[in-house]
Amino acid sequence: MENLLNIKTFGELKAFGYTSRSLKQELRENLILQLKNKDAGFEGIIGYEDTVIPDLQTAILSQHNILLLGLRGQAKTRIARLMVNLLDEYVPYIAGSELFDDPFTPISWFGHQKLEESGDDTPIAWLHRSDRYTEKLATPDVTVSDLIGDVDPIKAATLKLTYSDERVIHFGLIPRAHRSIFVINELPDLQARIQVALFNILQERDIQIRGFKLRLPIDVQFVFTANPEDYTNRGSIVTPLKDRIESQILTHYPRSIEISRKITQQEASISKDQREKIEADGLVKDLIEQIAFEARNSEYVDQKSGVSARLTISAYENLISTAERRMLINGESSTFVRMSDFAGVIPAITGKIELVYEGEQEGSGKVASILMGKAIKSLMINYFPDPEKQKRAKTPNPYAPIINWFDNGNTVNLLDGYLLDEYKAVLNGVPELKNVIKKFHPTLSKNQQLLLMEFLLHGLSEFSQVSKSALDNGYAFKDMLGSLFNTGFEDEEDDLNEDNRY
Repeated sequence: MENLLNIKTFGELKAFGYTSRSLKQELRENLILQLKNKDAGFEGIIGYEDTVIPDLQTAILSQHNILLLGLRGQAKTRIARLMVNLLDEYVPYIAGSELFDDPFTPISWFGHQKLEESGDDTPIAWLHRSDRYTEKLATPDVTVSDLIGDVDPIKAATLKLTYSDERVIHFGLIPRAHRSIFVINELPDLQARIQVALFNILQERDIQIRGFKLRLPIDVQFVFTANPEDYTNRGSIVTPLKDRIESQILTHYPRSIEISRKITQQEASISKDQREKIEADGLVKDLIEQIAFEARNSEYVDQKSGVSARLTISAYENLISTAERRMLINGESSTFVRMSDFAGVIPAITGKIELVYEGEQEGSGKVASILMGKAIKSLMINYFPDPEKQKRAKTPNPYAPIINWFDNGNTVNLLDGYLLDEYKAVLNGVPELKNVIKKFHPTLSKNQQLLLMEFLLHGLSEFSQVSKSALDNGYAFKDMLGSLFNTGFEDEEDDLNEDNRY
């Protein structure tokens, strides 16, 4: 490669034996080498190994333009950006060309003129693959001039040219992306008349600018992204344009907790200091992911809008920071994530979900609380026997001593800011709670043991074995039966506390 970069003229390039390829040929041939070498490709894309990636590779081998269709937060833009890795590291172009003309097949007036004047002495420059990527977010104010170009009267006056000379054209983003990957995000947001302007570029590679008809064989790999929601809420892809995009690839959300967890752990911005001082058990990591899975099936959440993978990433960052804040306030040198720290993830949830009418009536904070409760209930049976089945089982119910203790009028307040000793004392004050943890998880560390003790209380409340109510700075657990006979005034007070908390 170093020898190649030392080439400075077209003559030297030909003498070296360099062979020019079209962009799509380049992508195809480099992908073939990658597949033969068993290289993974598309590093950092998790969960698409058997679905999206094979479809994408097939489209590249077919030399197709691509439409990535999926809900928000499904890595569509990241996939498009990673396609750059399939390009040659450097390609030659005629030095000074604004369209990065291939010296073997120039397309601009400048490129043709330079080769005619200088021949083999035409100066050559080298373009790195990182510079061969252009991305445009489709917005309603995008114009044909932005994408394709327009007549530049200042250039005409400066160069003393008539408007019939193609040199007066100021090229837009697409011509300037010649020999590059060009991505248009949220394609349905592009006005229909602007989408129409793309027809000839995709098929015949003609461009029309204010009366000019130029045959510019622009060499571009188009990648479009779109959200199915856009088809009904904001706009649509006009049918002739969609017909010209050869491959439509459907993306999707992670299909398992394990995959979702890998994505979150890869993407979350957690500092080295946080990793060293704050222990995050596998339970809390899975619980973060389960919240997103519950949201994607919730009757309160607009399913057409989707629940982005950014929800779990932001929620996990908030969870770690909530534990860190408690640690700093309490003057501790290290800590572990507690169930009470999940109050800190509510802002990450409410900002990432779109609610339907029923959800709006509940309120975003209440919906976030419901989702967390459902996530706890779903994971509870992965760690402990199903409380409902235990009530009907002939064997002794392991939860009976705990439930009976609450039925006798005892209560537990778990506050957010407890010091470790206070937290431990409150949990150990519930008879048999620790023994249940030891019975089903005998090899846990002390921190994991405390976390599961707190989790079990939350789990029993979700199965209606004990009652849980939100306080201003924590949770209160008490007997289920007594809570059912509370006065209306007390119910209103609990609702008020919950509203204040969320």
